Amino acid sequence: MGPRNSLSCLESIPKANTLTVLDNRNGNTYQVDIDDGVISATAFQKMKATGGGGIRIYDPAYLNTAVARSKICEIDGDKGILRYRGYPIEELAEKSTCIIDKYFEVLEVSFLLIYGFLPSKMQLDTWTADVMRHTIIHTKMQELMHSFQYDAHPMGMFISSIAALSTFSPDANPALLGSDLFQKNIQTRNKQIIRLLGKTPTIAAACYRHRIGRDYNEPQANLSYSENFLYMMDHLSEKNYVPNPVLAKALDVLFILHADHELNCSTAAMRHIGSSLVDPYSAVAGAAAALYGPLHGGANEAVLRMLETIGTVDKIPQFIQDVKDKKKKLMGFGHRVYKTYDPRATIIRRVAYQVFEVVGREPLIDVAIELEKIALSDKYFIDRNLYPNVDYYSANNPFKGLIYRAMGFPTDFFPVLFAIPRVSGWLAHWVESIQDPEQKIARPRQVYVGEGKRTYVPLEHRESNDEIPHKHTKHPFSKRSSVASYDGMNK
Repeated sequence: MGPRNSLSCLESIPKANTLTVLDNRNGNTYQVDIDDGVISATAFQKMKATGGGGIRIYDPAYLNTAVARSKICEIDGDKGILRYRGYPIEELAEKSTCIIDKYFEVLEVSFLLIYGFLPSKMQLDTWTADVMRHTIIHTKMQELMHSFQYDAHPMGMFISSIAALSTFSPDANPALLGSDLFQKNIQTRNKQIIRLLGKTPTIAAACYRHRIGRDYNEPQANLSYSENFLYMMDHLSEKNYVPNPVLAKALDVLFILHADHELNCSTAAMRHIGSSLVDPYSAVAGAAAALYGPLHGGANEAVLRMLETIGTVDKIPQFIQDVKDKKKKLMGFGHRVYKTYDPRATIIRRVAYQVFEVVGREPLIDVAIELEKIALSDKYFIDRNLYPNVDYYSANNPFKGLIYRAMGFPTDFFPVLFAIPRVSGWLAHWVESIQDPEQKIARPRQVYVGEGKRTYVPLEHRESNDEIPHKHTKHPFSKRSSVASYDGMNK
């Protein structure tokens, strides 16, 4: 609706599912429709001052901006609710089919996220067989991964290798086969989904093996999704090697809990990149790069480092005081979305009991237990809604210790462990977004705050300036080279 030039009392406007905006610059009022609790940002383009442009909404970190209508994941942060396609995460992690023909439920949840419903027995068997059939990676991919530096970070290897998968699938290249390839050809789209779900754990295991100087293991289709991952990581020369079922089940539950979490940083990146209609391998690689950041997938590692810094229980009171004095940061407590207990944290805590019956107790468990106990009873943290989140519990558990660390995973491998299950969620959002008629290529606007028009100044007429703005760290040999003499050296 257009503007109405009126300064009448807004209370006189009858109640409706609309928002009335009064522009104090010119006295115009506007009515904007409210749909599902949101208003259209483009409606503000119509609100113009005399001789000026429309209003834009400034939200640099998407603190209150919805960019999609999604049916995949529901979060109610005030109530501590997390649901996949309407199913509470507690039911999916604990009450779903535990074992069907040796396959745990992580692939069942992947199917649910991507296709929107729980599969039948036949559908699950076919789905699982198809995914496991595509776990093998090309020998040239193995050669590519072998070319990484011996101490390459596993997440860097993972991101690069996922991106490289696109070069092994020319049948999945929209640049060659048309921009609408994945919108119109459902079978081709499904093929890439199955390939990514199958090859992701194989690539992840290869990243781990590369770091420890071991040959890559071939996947085993007779094992479950999580068992196969553990096998590829750990098998040496043992005959009939089968990972411990308790650890495989625990990993499976962790994979379910991390499969999706609405439009977090990496999932938003997946949708943003996918909006260009690029292939899903490139989009997943970009999403994984976002997950690599220390404020996202790297947050779990920060919890572990914090506990190591505290060291012993007797040092916790001083640490708590340092947090209150803003000298230290309390990692793993509080969440952008959850304002009460993170529902995933409770499940991980229970699973940890079973894990540590097998692998034993971690030395830092007492620190984790006592820190949680003090923080949950301290008014300072209660008033700020600082409850333990999933990063705290998946790095450690107050009852049975540091779960990932106790299972033998190196700290820098944590982001890879998050990426494996999150591929399912990323793909679900990719499918939903490219099928959404409201979606277009993502193109946020900016507020330009730079210089006005300037005139180019030739180099010989510019003022002298000896400041070096591009100073950077240098390798130690640069010191020796800087004092050496050679032809063409700078005087």
